[in-house]
Amino acid sequence: MKALDPRETKLNILLLAIPLTCYFRYIEHDSTLAFFTSMISIMPLAFLMGRATEEIALRTSESLGGLLNATFGNAAEFIIAIFAIFAAYEGIKNGTDAGLETAETMVHLVQASLIGSILGNLLLVLGLAFVWGGIHFEEQEFSETQVSSNGSLLLLAVMVLVIPTVFHEAVPGDEGSLGVKNLSHLAALILLALYGLFLYFQFKSHSHLFATDGSHNEEPEMTKKGAIRLLVLATIFVSWMAEILVHSVESAADDVGLPHLFIGVILLPLFGNAAEHFTAVTVAAKNKMDLSFAIAVGSSTQIAVFVAPLMVVIAWLLDVPLTFEFGILETVSVFLAVMITNLIAQDGKSNWLEGAMLLGTYVILGAAFLFHP
Repeated sequence: MKALDPRETKLNILLLAIPLTCYFRYIEHDSTLAFFTSMISIMPLAFLMGRATEEIALRTSESLGGLLNATFGNAAEFIIAIFAIFAAYEGIKNGTDAGLETAETMVHLVQASLIGSILGNLLLVLGLAFVWGGIHFEEQEFSETQVSSNGSLLLLAVMVLVIPTVFHEAVPGDEGSLGVKNLSHLAALILLALYGLFLYFQFKSHSHLFATDGSHNEEPEMTKKGAIRLLVLATIFVSWMAEILVHSVESAADDVGLPHLFIGVILLPLFGNAAEHFTAVTVAAKNKMDLSFAIAVGSSTQIAVFVAPLMVVIAWLLDVPLTFEFGILETVSVFLAVMITNLIAQDGKSNWLEGAMLLGTYVILGAAFLFHP
């Protein structure tokens, strides 16, 4: 086993932010400080999660490793959305004006965080991976089949976002709202079924199209059981810290003076997706672009075609009014992000300039949410 990288030791020092978060959250009840310490604590935990996933990927395939990292990387968003939906349910059950206002806020928070996760992974994470990998290698390659299959599913998800918004414009009032609700429920069930078929296509019926050469330039540094234990433990702590982050974000927003939409779309996914950030960029520097692409774009696909429709179905069961009508700005932003990512990645090659284009797009869209009233 090789010696521990000094950078890992320095990063692990940030794990001290976990007890600080608990202190500020549960003893001092200082939401603003809890927000910042939980944000810091997610970083080393995400690094540990990424390292464990990479160890597992060394024993399997890069496609499966990417799926595992995307799944565990999205655990924080999944848990945040579940908590928000149940908070909305309690607000509706309460029946007061304050309860209904809380429910509406929680629904918007779920929608904003889901949109932000898609944008962050497609533009920020993939952009950083292309830039960092491009600095080490003049040109890198990845599976065109991954681009095609993930890109098609993402376009379908964008269509599911666009149609309810257009439908409500065409049919205004209560009748339009009811139509959007029913349309969202049907679309959610179809997307979940298609995601299941996509996984069967990728890992069973057409697995040869996603297969890499199977060779690894590195030897595993920990046992498979050890890597799985580390992955599960890190995921639990990341989810815990992310949950504290969300519950303290309102107070922090008031102190810092940032719009809630910007926090929901940019800040929450930025730190909630820290696992993908670390791993996708790190493996890109090792020229493992199939794994990097599977993490970044695969995570966006999973959010758009699995997590988002699953949240709609859960909200449907609880009678919470969560639909695919996410708003004009959010819908257009996702559409543009999917289009530019598909155009840049369609040749199965990447370089640092293409990464810079993705990052530039992310900054522009982030500014739009920052200046949104």
